[in-house]
Amino acid sequence: MRRLLLATALVSLLPFGAVSQTRAEVPAILIADALKIEGKTRLVATGNVEALQGERRLRAARVIYDREKDTLTLEGPITLTEGEDVIVLADAGELSADLRDGLLIGARMIFDRQVQLAAQSIDRIGGRYTQLYQVAATSCRVCASDTPPLWQIRAKRVIHDQAEQQLYFDSATLQILDVPVFWFPRLRLPDPTLARASGFLIPQLRQNSDLGLGLKVPYFLRIGDHKDLTLTPYLSPHTRTLEWRYRQAFTAGDIFFNGAFSDDDLRPGASRIWFEGKGRFDLANDWKLTFDIEAVSDKAYALEYSYSDKDRLDSELALTRVKRNSYSRASIIGYQTLRAGELNSTIPSIVGDGIHEQRFFPGGIGGELRFSAEAHSHYRYSNTDIAGRDLSRANASAEWLRGWTFGPGLQAQATLGVSVDSFWVDQDSTSPSHEAEATPYGSVTLRWPWMRQTAQATHVIEPLLMLGWVGGSVARHPNEESTRVEFDEGNLLSLSRFPAADRRDRGQSLAYGLNWTRQGTDGWRSSLSLGQVFHDVAHPDFSRSSGLAGLSSDVLLAAQFRHAKGLDFTLRTLIDTGRTGGSKAEARAAFDRPRYGLSASYVWLGQDPTETRLADISEWNLNGYWRMGSHWRATTNWRYDVASDQTAEAGLGLQFKNECVEVNLTASRRFTSSTIVAPSTDFGFTVSLGGFSAKTRDTSYTKTCHN
Repeated sequence: MRRLLLATALVSLLPFGAVSQTRAEVPAILIADALKIEGKTRLVATGNVEALQGERRLRAARVIYDREKDTLTLEGPITLTEGEDVIVLADAGELSADLRDGLLIGARMIFDRQVQLAAQSIDRIGGRYTQLYQVAATSCRVCASDTPPLWQIRAKRVIHDQAEQQLYFDSATLQILDVPVFWFPRLRLPDPTLARASGFLIPQLRQNSDLGLGLKVPYFLRIGDHKDLTLTPYLSPHTRTLEWRYRQAFTAGDIFFNGAFSDDDLRPGASRIWFEGKGRFDLANDWKLTFDIEAVSDKAYALEYSYSDKDRLDSELALTRVKRNSYSRASIIGYQTLRAGELNSTIPSIVGDGIHEQRFFPGGIGGELRFSAEAHSHYRYSNTDIAGRDLSRANASAEWLRGWTFGPGLQAQATLGVSVDSFWVDQDSTSPSHEAEATPYGSVTLRWPWMRQTAQATHVIEPLLMLGWVGGSVARHPNEESTRVEFDEGNLLSLSRFPAADRRDRGQSLAYGLNWTRQGTDGWRSSLSLGQVFHDVAHPDFSRSSGLAGLSSDVLLAAQFRHAKGLDFTLRTLIDTGRTGGSKAEARAAFDRPRYGLSASYVWLGQDPTETRLADISEWNLNGYWRMGSHWRATTNWRYDVASDQTAEAGLGLQFKNECVEVNLTASRRFTSSTIVAPSTDFGFTVSLGGFSAKTRDTSYTKTCHN
């Protein structure tokens, strides 16, 4: 610190400091272990010399400042940095006093600690342009002088435009292990500090059993600071496709559109189109506007080209506001079916929803008051009776909730409320055109948590009990929204387990449950939940596989075991005690480590004609990855249909990656077929050179040099 203060004070009084201040907006400062004046015009600095001017910082073994020429003569090793992204190393050189112009000999220029350009000499011009002669550019780490990098670009001259953040190569040759592969008379690349620049992106080879061997060559077009367009021609013997993507950011939101146009041999003479888009905007008074669009010209196009595997597309425009004590949302959704044998005219193609919820905390009676109002309507294009049925509803409710804690930790909560529902049905001769009803309801819930703590673990056991009642009668209008009912831990203590307000539980009910949680000091966390519901009246709209049909429900069992080192197992099932079997089950397991991981899931759904499921569904799904070494990574996925005893999907991926190159090889097979798509196989291959991009670096893939 004493050396720094003395040297800075001395230099600021010398001509170097005065000259620099007139030539640059920010004065230059010279710091050194020793300073010596030779004659009237030369200042010699030796020992840990540093020169600073703005964001530029120069380090050298010896610096001579000539006042008459206003130059710095440098003796190496020399290090010149500009901000945090650009470093220049050299053996010797001469620079202007403001470090903006000059010549460096035996120099290397390093960008963002990724790409290095080694040159015989470097010219700096006006602080903006840097010219490098006889250049070798690479982002590969070179461990020995006799070992060539995996790839490099050799050029007679390279010009770096600091303002535009571009590199211009003259007479450039791409070499792989010192073997020339491509020659370019002119080549322009963005420097690694530039996040967005127009130009070609990584090409991709794709082999598809339906489309043949094809090539995708994306071109990124930077339209401005806040918008861009990517065009990707896709050419193969059986398709001529143009894929595109448009993005734009605004002050209060952003939009994203993606699409494709194809003329292929799969549907000769037909123009095939895929389109999707998303957007979100922040409006005044905490409102948020969101939209998403999905559309396709035919049912098979999106699946054949791997754009989407959805069997129904949805497009939505929504307006939402969430505040501490209120929630509001209005939306309109359009659906397009891609299922074989299903028509857009006979499904609810246009759906409108609106909801507002408000809560208050009255001081007189205590507890919480909740008010809600909801409207829903869906429309079918068909004018046929029943098949073209349209339905609208309006619902309003008010309820009061309050909780108490008694004596030894017993917790109680009471709920009282009333709802008013009104329904309108069109184009259905079997249903009344209008139906309305007021429904009172109430419940009492009891919880009694017990805790036991030992040196090894903390245990919490919580018995649960709910008594509930819902008035009114079973609705006569058709069940359109609550055809799929899920019974799980989230609605065990609910008065209504239907997913929408077009249906409600009726009569008296009793629900019991038990939760157990263990948190161990060894990193294990375990939980177990079970429960069951009893009704005095069987609801006809509960399907068999919902687990709620009849007077007593199936027994709900859910468990989870988790370890801090990456092991996670979850099980959820409904056990029908009358049939000594289950109606529904799912299990998921995952083991996630830094170098390898495996996840597996199993789903079983029993046959249920009410849910249009004519056969059991039983399916395995596996996903895994393995970091085989410093640079190799493998992935796999497999989906097996147990009910039909055949593989549905399978895929493999292999990646090689180091600090300067990434190679990806993928293979996948879809075995399933229908009347609109056939089984297909895909192979993908991409090679990308690292360094010339704004991607985040993963230093774990960097090659290690051994002496």
